[in-house]
Amino acid sequence: MSQVQLQDDTVVEPNRPGGQLPTNSVGEKPPGLWKTAGKKFMRNPYAVGGLIVLLFFVGIAAGADWVAPHDPAKVDFMITNLPPGTEGHVLGTDELGRDILSRLIHSSRVSMLVGFSVAFAAVVIGTLIGAISGYFGGWIDTCFMRLVDVMNSIPSLFFNILVLALFGAEFVYMILILSLTSWTSVARLVRGQFLQLREMQYVEAARAIGVSHWGIITRHLIRNAMAPIIVYATLMVGSAILSESGLSYLGLGIQPPETSWGLMLSKAQEFMLVDPLQALYPGLCILLVVLAVNFVGDGIRDAFDPRNKKKNPKRRLNKWNATSSK
Repeated sequence: MSQVQLQDDTVVEPNRPGGQLPTNSVGEKPPGLWKTAGKKFMRNPYAVGGLIVLLFFVGIAAGADWVAPHDPAKVDFMITNLPPGTEGHVLGTDELGRDILSRLIHSSRVSMLVGFSVAFAAVVIGTLIGAISGYFGGWIDTCFMRLVDVMNSIPSLFFNILVLALFGAEFVYMILILSLTSWTSVARLVRGQFLQLREMQYVEAARAIGVSHWGIITRHLIRNAMAPIIVYATLMVGSAILSESGLSYLGLGIQPPETSWGLMLSKAQEFMLVDPLQALYPGLCILLVVLAVNFVGDGIRDAFDPRNKKKNPKRRLNKWNATSSK
């Protein structure tokens, strides 16, 4: 079989199907952004550990009906305030005889649902407003940014308490009000990205061939601004869980017979001197979930940042690789 030698001494076989170059040639396709980011993320032990913890809680929340050993709303005054380790009640019972472990498991469903729902709604609203504002500019940008300034000037906690006190502490209202007070930061972030991306040459080329404004925004600009949006959305999950826990602690969030970690904390403060562990369990769950979300968010941010040249110590990397390869 005849061979052809290129200028860079790469040998190519003309009869190779499709005229393809060998895999070790200069024409080898470099790894994409998502593949590179995924590899960098998996090399971060804190991010991977946070992801494992987060997936554990998400799985517990999804299968709460099957995982919980008892009905979380079942009241039994014959077994009130049982200590941890009691047979049939691993973490004991509360003042009404309800199983604490079952209430923790079902509370995770509420907290996870609020966190991800608020983050999704806030990202959708903020991305839409920020994209329109940053792409078109002019009076549209001015109007939207003044709206953002007005929303930022209102204390979010006070506004949330006021709305929930007027309209009722309903689950849907809480998600709506938390979403409406969380989108402004996303809008500013997306606007800043679009102000840079709209001047790129590929955007000018898209305009020249007749691509519509909506097509440029959805097909070209949002795709290139997706990395910081994903990072911010991840961090927003933890912030939403903390906000829900705070409102439930004040009695303006989830209402009985439903349960959440913040509501469990609110009820447990009456028995701090008698059974302080009732407040420890939901507080620890909130701490673990928020910490895991922040680790995942930091890992995603570092993975997508091409300027990040920070490397883990060699000893830690070797230990992590040895552990993960088993």
